[in-house]
Amino acid sequence: MKTIKLIDMTLREVNALREGALSFKEKLEIARGLDRLKVDGIELAPVSGGKADVLSNKTIAAMVQTAIVASVDVASGSLEDTWESVRGGKHPRLNLLAPLSPALMEYSCHKKAPAMLELVKERVKAARGLCEDVELTAVDATRAEPQFLYQAIAAAVEAGADWVTLCDTAGVLLPDEFAAFVAGVKAGVPQLSSGVELFVQPSDAMSMGAACAAAAVAQAGADGVKCAVVPAGIPTLGQLARFVEVKGAALDVAANLRTTELERVSGQLNRLLQPHEANESPLTNVAIGETAGVCLDAGDDIGEVVKVVRQLGYDLSEEDNAKVYEAFKRVADRKHFVGTRELDAIVASTALQVPSTYHIENYVINSGNVITATANILLNRNGELLRGVGVGDGPIDAAFLAIEQIIGHHYELDDFQIQTVTEGRDAMGSALVKLRADGRVYSGNGISTDIIGASIRAYISALNKIVYEAN
Repeated sequence: MKTIKLIDMTLREVNALREGALSFKEKLEIARGLDRLKVDGIELAPVSGGKADVLSNKTIAAMVQTAIVASVDVASGSLEDTWESVRGGKHPRLNLLAPLSPALMEYSCHKKAPAMLELVKERVKAARGLCEDVELTAVDATRAEPQFLYQAIAAAVEAGADWVTLCDTAGVLLPDEFAAFVAGVKAGVPQLSSGVELFVQPSDAMSMGAACAAAAVAQAGADGVKCAVVPAGIPTLGQLARFVEVKGAALDVAANLRTTELERVSGQLNRLLQPHEANESPLTNVAIGETAGVCLDAGDDIGEVVKVVRQLGYDLSEEDNAKVYEAFKRVADRKHFVGTRELDAIVASTALQVPSTYHIENYVINSGNVITATANILLNRNGELLRGVGVGDGPIDAAFLAIEQIIGHHYELDDFQIQTVTEGRDAMGSALVKLRADGRVYSGNGISTDIIGASIRAYISALNKIVYEAN
């Protein structure tokens, strides 16, 4: 009996759909759920946000027992940073994404076929020098010139790739057509018969992604399928599990998927990833078991707070636990109690962050309907106290201008959002600030019972990421 391998791409695909806005906690929850399902691999998004992405991927790779697949664009991605982000995983793999259709080669790489062929050889060889498992994903393979596609795959295999994925980016083939395409590639690339595993990644644009995958496995002998646990434009794990359940015996195929966990995990991750209301935490619907009714107050010590943080699913360092407790005390001093939703938001905004160059010492804001808003802010930069004063069109604008005066630089404000984390007169506010620096966007979160304070903390959080990346 043939066992087909299922590589889950939820983290990569959802991250792309959300334009990189997945929080660290969301990524962690997704990875944990997929690990429980015993999928054959978990594919991570390309490292595009610099050191913060590397740190995030490192944590996931070290946590899960499943194979970790790290994606990197063949033309522009950093092999070294991508490898560094997953090298601590149990079974790391580097996946090079190479556009091989004429249109995509010109548009995304500005290269003709001969130059692209040399680039594939060079990058696969370099990746093999770092990692024992190297994969080539032929992006838009179904629209590539057949002979060039065969040459590129053969060159990748000769350079050290032992996994190849055929990606139907256009999503216009029927199941029989897709199976015939896969069979044609196998016939056109003799190297694929020498122990190299062939995966398919069909599109679900016509709601036939699972049927195309099944045809590729049953008719063309594909070894595995790229999929996702939630709908993401490719076949879902549930659809493929159903295919194996119904036709597995007749086709003599099986999968290692833990199907008894599938419904519960997919339901949990669907709730986690669905759009949330403006006044809800992104993780409101995630089951947190015995912590649901926990209420902490200012009298609780760090041990009690850390215990609840662990029950929420976080495994923080001593330094991060101390940061969380410090932020908890600030909130608890203003409220009668701190519940799990508030604590979740505190962890998201204070822990698992890059090292802080700037710290807030204090701030004074003056605003009203008959005076111009002013802000007086004192920051600590590596022990040096720096003060800035800003006058702006409202208290938050004044605060941001005061920070810009301190740092001596203006960053474009790409996005600014405010929402409540909890309800009531003493509700906690959450602020999101996105700053653009050198063409890249850096996001920061801040929480406080004072929404202006939350906004200042969010700005400083984004600023620290810019400084950390620059260094």
